[in-house]
Amino acid sequence: MCHCLACQRRTGSAFGVQARYLRDRVRIEGDSTAYTRISDEGDARTFHFCPHCGATVFYHLPGEEDVVAIPVGAFAEPGFPAPTRSVYEVRRHAWVAVPAAIEHYD
Repeated sequence: MCHCLACQRRTGSAFGVQARYLRDRVRIEGDSTAYTRISDEGDARTFHFCPHCGATVFYHLPGEEDVVAIPVGAFAEPGFPAPTRSVYEVRRHAWVAVPAAIEHYD
């Protein structure tokens, strides 16, 4: 769960949530449109969007080339497991409740 301003802008929401998988465990099918943006840390991050609906379908994180991040909303599964960590909490909206049992980072 990320509360950085870049994730807020990208998702159009108060935070972003993604699941991370080892690249060799993910099969990407179909076309996507890539867009690179600069993170709050100043890193370039390339996001891949569905060319038909515009939804983010996956992205890669700098320094973690063996990982594919997939927005949890792309699964459209309300039973998806809860996040395990919350980052950039200094930018968290005051009304967003974060589970106490997960890792917290400012």
